[in-house]
Amino acid sequence: MYFYAARQPILNVNKDVVGYELLFRDGVDNVFPNVDDVEATSKLIEGSQFNFGLEDLTDGKPAYINFTLETILKGYPTMMGRDQLIVEILETVQPGKRLLAAVQELKEKGYKLVLDDYKHQKVWRHFYPYIDQIKVDMLVTSVEEIHEIKEAIVPHPQIELVAEKVETYEQYQLALELGFTLFQGFFFAKPEMVQTKALPPSEMALAELLYETSSVDVDLKRITQVFERDVNLSYKLLRYSNSAAFKRRAEISTIKQALIVLGNQELKKFLSLLFASQVASEKPMELIRLSLTRARFNELLAIKHKKLPDIGMAFLTGMMSLMDAILDETMESVMQKLPLTIDIKDALLQGDGLLADYLALVMAYEQAKWEEASQLTDKLGLVAEELPELYREALQWCDQQIEVMAI
Repeated sequence: MYFYAARQPILNVNKDVVGYELLFRDGVDNVFPNVDDVEATSKLIEGSQFNFGLEDLTDGKPAYINFTLETILKGYPTMMGRDQLIVEILETVQPGKRLLAAVQELKEKGYKLVLDDYKHQKVWRHFYPYIDQIKVDMLVTSVEEIHEIKEAIVPHPQIELVAEKVETYEQYQLALELGFTLFQGFFFAKPEMVQTKALPPSEMALAELLYETSSVDVDLKRITQVFERDVNLSYKLLRYSNSAAFKRRAEISTIKQALIVLGNQELKKFLSLLFASQVASEKPMELIRLSLTRARFNELLAIKHKKLPDIGMAFLTGMMSLMDAILDETMESVMQKLPLTIDIKDALLQGDGLLADYLALVMAYEQAKWEEASQLTDKLGLVAEELPELYREALQWCDQQIEVMAI
């Protein structure tokens, strides 16, 4: 049995991740209406109990999972720990006495509850004492309706408002002004403002190294020289090559030896990770996590596909795909600064080529756009059933790299 799941982060006002909503189907092709809400939730609960650990998908943070009235009444939420789970009551569930009783019982057991895609009705006021969060779709809910919701929940200060479908920085700012304290969407994947950000010397050296390692034939002598003129980079290289991830027979005595220990593929990963982490030092950690996950997922797709002469290009394309958000400027401006190969630039700027197809599949998967993912999977001739494990592996690899790098 394969489990198809993606995750979307929920962030607080500091842009720290407080949890992940899990978006699940039991196959790329099984999108609504072919799989109903009850079956989707049931299979996710089953999978979390017998096939995979939630921590693999949520980095140990709470999982927001959708529940229907039927799955709530069957007691499915209580199959998971109250610290692991935040119960989302789907917008299709109608308020009634059976739901209210079930909500009261879950609250007594210590579970947190959320009203999803909330449409304001006075009858919901009976539920407010037991509700922790209310999700509001920013794309379809007017400012007037939001003010009405805020006024209705005044007697219940424990309720936090979650802004859903936050796609732009402007929407994020509006949600902040309206008093939202939690946010969900891909606003962080767009530039917050258009400005020029100069790269300091160490980042310029990294950009140079990224270019030097973007070709199949790596010039070891040239790369060694770049490292040797930057003490900070040399230190990080030695620390990384000294980690438990790399088994050595002898102590490392030179920069060249450290580079050989890593090998070309690991060196490319190290450099792109280091570059992204340095220029994103003032950005939310989720940007780094998402960049790393995209990079590794992209690389794994290239390995499976066996059509790319250098899989390192797939990794670097995934890592660079959020550089506009990291540098707070357009991707066009970013690409002018970075001496990347034309194939990578075409993928990121024009959406052209095999690298663009890989990245499009990765982005469709992470956003749970299953129909689009299915079409791209067919186009590339990949095996759809293998994607869930690749995604899970990418998430695990991301966690390991962050731990090693101590970002």
